[in-house]
Amino acid sequence: MKAMLSAFAAIVLIAILAWYGLDNTGFSEARRTSGPDVRLDGE
Repeated sequence: MKAMLSAFAAIVLIAILAWYGLDNTGFSEARRTSGPDVRLDGE
């Protein structure tokens, strides 16, 4: 039981670190799919 809870905690920690890391390095979906021809503000 202790090993399973430790594994769940590790999965959550890895997911959070990956989300922050990828967002800060420019791999967010908005940065990857937007370019000069894409308007994100809705004008």
